[in-house]
Amino acid sequence: MTASTTLHGPEFGPLTGDRPEKLVLLLHGLGADGNDLIGLAPELAEAAPNAIFVSPNAPQRCDMSPMGYQWFSLLDRTPSAILAGVQASAPILDGYISEQRDRFALQDGDVALLGFSQGTMMSLYVAPRRPAALGGVMGFSGKLIGPELLEADIQSRPPVLLVHGDADQIVPWQASEQAEILLANLGFETELLVRPHLPHGIDREGIDAAKAFLRKIWG
Repeated sequence: MTASTTLHGPEFGPLTGDRPEKLVLLLHGLGADGNDLIGLAPELAEAAPNAIFVSPNAPQRCDMSPMGYQWFSLLDRTPSAILAGVQASAPILDGYISEQRDRFALQDGDVALLGFSQGTMMSLYVAPRRPAALGGVMGFSGKLIGPELLEADIQSRPPVLLVHGDADQIVPWQASEQAEILLANLGFETELLVRPHLPHGIDREGIDAAKAFLRKIWG
């Protein structure tokens, strides 16, 4: 699935040492860019001070907005079209993960993904299909694309944290609940946090959960 790529975006860290010992890739949602999530890095770095945080722009210009980027188009929202879009970008993200891992001379277990919305969908698609398990996946306000394909495609099982607001009107919170159930049934170590009254976004408790997750996988 690996393909070379040239994604770019802002970076932060590490807070300790000259060379990063861990890597967190922050993957934004539709119509945003790498600057959207890099603001989380200084606080997340409290849990992983030896990590560098890299927040790339998605590979496509957003086709629903004059600004921002997308991992896949949502002009056609049928499940087959969304799956095709995810599958088209999956090799780009997979290649980027490997390139950034090698850039800092790290192992797969030293790499974690944090996604929001489309970034979560891409993370949950790509991570289990990599031969070696990543350190973990943190998915906010997303869903599992092509769930019926996952069991046959699994190559590794990184731990997964899913966080979703129950007032999300873009991606219903039940999508994360369904993903958590399926992943757990397939042998993944999973956590699900449903945030009361939270719309499509990330709140304080979600950030705290991500920090606790980083400490758990790398502590």
